[in-house]
Amino acid sequence: MSDTSQRIPARAAIALVAGEFEELAAPERDFTDDGPLSWTGYGTSRARATERTGETESVVCGVASVEGRPCVLLSFEFGFLGGSLGQRTGDRLELAYETARERRLPLVSLIATGGSRMQEGMLALTQLQRVARQSALLTAAGLPQIAVLRDPTTGGGWATLGAGADVVLALPGAQIGFAGSRVRPADADPAAYRAEGQLAAGQIDAIVRKENLRGVLAGWLTLLGTGGSRPAPPPDPFGESGLPADGWEAVTRARAAGRPRAEAYLDAYFPHRQALLGDRCGGVDPGMLCGFGLHRGASYAYAAQTGTATRPAGYRTAARVIRLADRLGIPVLTLVDTPGAANDAAAERAGQGAAIAEAFAAVASARVPVTTLVIGEGGSGGALALTSPDRTWVTADSYFSVIAPELAAAILKRDESEVRRTASQLRLRPQDLVELGVARGVLGA
Repeated sequence: MSDTSQRIPARAAIALVAGEFEELAAPERDFTDDGPLSWTGYGTSRARATERTGETESVVCGVASVEGRPCVLLSFEFGFLGGSLGQRTGDRLELAYETARERRLPLVSLIATGGSRMQEGMLALTQLQRVARQSALLTAAGLPQIAVLRDPTTGGGWATLGAGADVVLALPGAQIGFAGSRVRPADADPAAYRAEGQLAAGQIDAIVRKENLRGVLAGWLTLLGTGGSRPAPPPDPFGESGLPADGWEAVTRARAAGRPRAEAYLDAYFPHRQALLGDRCGGVDPGMLCGFGLHRGASYAYAAQTGTATRPAGYRTAARVIRLADRLGIPVLTLVDTPGAANDAAAERAGQGAAIAEAFAAVASARVPVTTLVIGEGGSGGALALTSPDRTWVTADSYFSVIAPELAAAILKRDESEVRRTASQLRLRPQDLVELGVARGVLGA
């Protein structure tokens, strides 16, 4: 069960994150005291909820400033009939989305809801369609949506406002799931319905303590709102310099354990960055780092391989980030470093081919410029899926190959002693890639 002592009222949640808040005038909807279904006692329940919380509906909406970053902010009041969505809730939410579109502002949702309001029946449930429509319109307008999941976030509120946001944050221990505590199977694992379980399953991006929430939200509002049209400049290399003499030397240098990896490059490139985690399909790949960062005052999205075999969740997460960046007009930086796509049975069952295709499609269809730096191993299609077709650079301690030289030798039925010669025949060295037109140049040579 949820720890109700951790539940934060709607206006207290607003005060946690916003320095300024101007409430929007709530639309008026007339219906009888007992609502559209004439549900006996519904009017009395609403009156008690208002007396207890001071609110006339389950959501408060307004225009806010989060450390100087303007946004439309909405906050649910769980104390008002469990934060449930009824027709009047839908009216307020629609007004919030419309205001965000009209003023070209991001929308931030502080969610705490048990789902649709049963006392309004199907008319309450159809509010989810209204929310989905407004969310789609905001997406089409190129404006970001950020959700903060409070305790609890269940039912249709999670399946629309929450899971439908571009960035999904959660407070520690929050109950999160489509099924609320009273309707899920009795033997269900409670960990699957907590913020921590949803993070591990790739359904949310981060768990943020309430004292840090304002700063994290301000960071995201900055990162998602300061994109420019100029391509990301390739990062400065800081690995081994000098060009390899032959193909096998290129391979061994790229495979060296002490070579700088993606995290070192990202830390040097971005003074401030925030991560997006998970593929929203139940998977997380620690070998793929994705998110947005600031470089010389401009925001860029990034997807970076860390030297491991990339799994389906990694490709899906990268594709998700690239599509978001493209929609918001934010250029993309990719760092390539993988021996290849994971080829075990689990990867195949998780849809490895489809996930790689999704990454290829995201790069190919991006309208924003995509810049790639190959910083280590460029293993076949698993690396090419994240590679820009026209803005790729390579470091002096990297290689890129259609296949690993050991596998090429095996396919050609060559002896192991022929691997070195095969590596050179593949023309996989950094300088070879430039000569072949695959890369624009070698950095750090």
